[in-house]
Amino acid sequence: MVFDCKNVNCGVAIFYRRQEQDCCSHTSTFRFLEGICLRADAFRKAVMVGLEKKLTLYGFNNLTKTLSFNIFDVCYAKSEREKQDYIRYIDEQYNSERLTNILCDVTEMIGAAVLNISRQDYEPQGASVNVLIAEGSVAPESIDPSCNQGDGFLQRRDIHAHLDKSHVTVHTFPESHPDNEVTTFRVDIDVSTCGEISPLNTLDYLIRSFDSDIITIDYRVRGFTRDVSGKKCFMDQEMASIQDFISEEILLRYDAQDVNVYQSNIFHTRMLIKELELQNYLFKTDAYELDPRVRLDITNRLRREMIEIFSGRNIY
Repeated sequence: MVFDCKNVNCGVAIFYRRQEQDCCSHTSTFRFLEGICLRADAFRKAVMVGLEKKLTLYGFNNLTKTLSFNIFDVCYAKSEREKQDYIRYIDEQYNSERLTNILCDVTEMIGAAVLNISRQDYEPQGASVNVLIAEGSVAPESIDPSCNQGDGFLQRRDIHAHLDKSHVTVHTFPESHPDNEVTTFRVDIDVSTCGEISPLNTLDYLIRSFDSDIITIDYRVRGFTRDVSGKKCFMDQEMASIQDFISEEILLRYDAQDVNVYQSNIFHTRMLIKELELQNYLFKTDAYELDPRVRLDITNRLRREMIEIFSGRNIY
């Protein structure tokens, strides 16, 4: 792997990750990333050493850690009927019941437990789920009566306590336009925790749970805790990049770019799928029944849409 770094100003760094053999073939995809790039292998290795160190804290770890995870799925649907069929398919595929199961899995993976679940499917499209999570347990009589503890959604034996600012939410946003033959589907997931819980451990699972063509991830840490000597700690672990918490197998499938503001404990990663298999982006259409020129035109349309979403601006 090659890591290149573009220093914007003091404390702000951009990392661009890609396979060495892909440097030439993907240059056009990232032509809006201009400037001189510097190798950052040594920097990343130095910071990664900190991941192996553990910090001894005094009392309760009250750092608030927030992970914002956004995925975009892109599909080619030429007619209005195809667009409506695609949106209906997405609504069924990612309804509130399935999203609830995903969030409950996320809750278990970060070592928390469900305290309260609220979910809703919307008309004409979309769904949202909100899960209040807890890290510790108390006596049943101490649980607020307003908390359903997942009753009616899942079966659990443990009763868990409420911790402020610990929750998991998800919202879906299907989108299409009459003048655009490319439709998109967006999922927003937010995981906010305090205590020793870390939402970064869920990234591989979340990426695999959705058809992710473009991924945007934000992670920030707020507040402070103290070590045993009373010194304030504004981060309970050293990290160089969100990519350090994503498996190598997943990273091989994406081009990734980081924009990190270390002095503010803000980390940002954007990922764009490398290989585009056309059949996976056609709805109720066989790619091999299309003329080669049509296949090329559709592929270019899809790639342009992905690049604009990835870059966050209109390019074409």
